[in-house]
Amino acid sequence: MSAPTHRVMSLDDVVANRRRGGALRILLSPVTTGSTAGFLGVATVEPGEQVDEHYHPYSEEFLFVVEGSITLDLDDVPHALTRDQAVLVPIGTRHRLRNTGSTTARVLFQLSPLAPAPELGHVDTETGGTRHVRVEGAR
Repeated sequence: MSAPTHRVMSLDDVVANRRRGGALRILLSPVTTGSTAGFLGVATVEPGEQVDEHYHPYSEEFLFVVEGSITLDLDDVPHALTRDQAVLVPIGTRHRLRNTGSTTARVLFQLSPLAPAPELGHVDTETGGTRHVRVEGAR
């Protein structure tokens, strides 16, 4: 039996996705490393920026604030999170990350399990303040 191969990923290895606000970089995923159970990334959110509201119909999301602070809206209820705090976003919960502070926020996110198909993994409920629904995958 051969040993599995491992791929070390860096923030510089992936292009930031800015479609939903902030700078989202998915580091470990089926595409980047062949993961089969979930994916992990980093969101960088500047003061005054937000990651638009969305939900995941098949995955729960774990968030950990590495730097700065954010306001996390869960089903329209704001929760203040600061450095070294974590929260679980249950499956189907609408959520938005807002940087209401004065410094850059960096948030680690991990989602699991994967949706049955990439296009089913993410449902946008807002873009730039305009509500709409668009389904898009995370793979």
